[in-house]
Amino acid sequence: MFPKPKPALSPNTYAYESEPLVKATGFREYDARWLLEKEINLMGVQALGLGLGTLIHELGVAPRIVTGHDFRAYSASVKAALTTGLMAAGCSVTDIGLALTPMAYFAQFALDLPCVAMVTASHNDNGWTGVKMGADRPLTFGPDEMTKLKDIVLGARFDLRGGGSYQFHENFPARYIADLTNRPKLRRGLKVVCACGNGTAGAFAPRVLSAIGCDVVPLDCELDHTFPKYNPNTEDMKMLHAMRDEVLRVKADVALGFDGDGDRCGVVDNEGDEIFADKVGVMLARDISAQRKGAIFVADVKSTGLFMTDPVLRAHGAKTDYWKTGHSYIKRRVNEIGAVAGFEKSGHFFFNEPLGRGYDDGLLFALAVCDMLDRNPGKSMADLKNALPKTWSSPTMAPHCPDEVKYQVVEEVVKHFEQAKARGEKVAGEEIRDLVTVNGVRVTVADGTWGLVRASSNKPELVVVVESPVSEPRMRDMFKAIDGVLRTHREVGAYNQTI
Repeated sequence: MFPKPKPALSPNTYAYESEPLVKATGFREYDARWLLEKEINLMGVQALGLGLGTLIHELGVAPRIVTGHDFRAYSASVKAALTTGLMAAGCSVTDIGLALTPMAYFAQFALDLPCVAMVTASHNDNGWTGVKMGADRPLTFGPDEMTKLKDIVLGARFDLRGGGSYQFHENFPARYIADLTNRPKLRRGLKVVCACGNGTAGAFAPRVLSAIGCDVVPLDCELDHTFPKYNPNTEDMKMLHAMRDEVLRVKADVALGFDGDGDRCGVVDNEGDEIFADKVGVMLARDISAQRKGAIFVADVKSTGLFMTDPVLRAHGAKTDYWKTGHSYIKRRVNEIGAVAGFEKSGHFFFNEPLGRGYDDGLLFALAVCDMLDRNPGKSMADLKNALPKTWSSPTMAPHCPDEVKYQVVEEVVKHFEQAKARGEKVAGEEIRDLVTVNGVRVTVADGTWGLVRASSNKPELVVVVESPVSEPRMRDMFKAIDGVLRTHREVGAYNQTI
């Protein structure tokens, strides 16, 4: 038997060292995230491994799994605890060591392993840990699998069948890098700032970009798990501003920045302007649809309205399906409807065959940006950006809201706007034209200005995005309207950043 996990234990006590701690809120919609020591301990991670192994058997999938870990002081220890649980549940574990998340996804194909468990807290601050999991490549778990896993772990419903095994696959990153770079080199000489925020990507991204012919200027590529300058988060304005300053200093063609586990990429153009990932997605969709007429794309509900209204995409016959935010949701949707690519405002990009294998990979996205520039030799990144219809967009803003209540708050916000539309009330001075409620609520008013409120899937936060095709003041009007509704809920705290 293995002890039933406890929702709370005090560190530096006998109980903490002899019982598993697993806080229920760590089981998110499509992956798992906890504050290590406060919300999960190493015995709790063992329980997670036992639960994941049990679930894999229940799903009827061959119990062969690849695991890796990101560059944090404690990630290797977390992976070791997870591995012991997986082995006790009868899984054959292949460890690829320090890795990017897309490297682990690639290993599922390259090593013919059906399952993955990547130990990473992604872009979360130090202190966080987590696991991204899947048992049906290239997909990762969604709410159904995560609910089953939660029930198994919290109920200690483990199948300790034993018979597991462990092997370490030496120098697997070289195989991943070779897969990305076994292609023609760029014809156009590009000077590229490669920004990694001292995170895991620093060990790999500069090598990949150099191998395809880029003149690479490394920025914070030395691995340092204290993250001394800023968190490796491609939506963090500190990181984007550091990329801007370096682009201008070295007169680079573009800056490409990678998050903590390398499955996202952020872009700053040659003029030092950060381009939010959804706008880069429109640029790439233009490029792809010029080669593949009638292409289908998927975009998350946080993304710009240009995917629907851009005249170039419409002329190419491209169609876009707006779907739930979250790498697992978009990944699944891309594969379900046979889309060429999927784009998420956070910087997760998904390319299906022949461009990719359907999973999100920040380095593959970076190569797509370089290829787009290569196919437009007379144009800069700023030229391609400025060719898009003008819109005024906010960054992704995140007011604090406890995990225990954030979904209830969003449900009440959805009801507020549904009732407002039913009563014909105006929002930000305009009538409501459309409500999209597949993931929180996206409110679009008559002039095309829109605002989104949803619950973050991996932090105790809400997510707020606003955009207007009319003017910056109209964007701000929508933010005031959205924020005014949020301020009626005392659980909603301060924003991480605002406009």
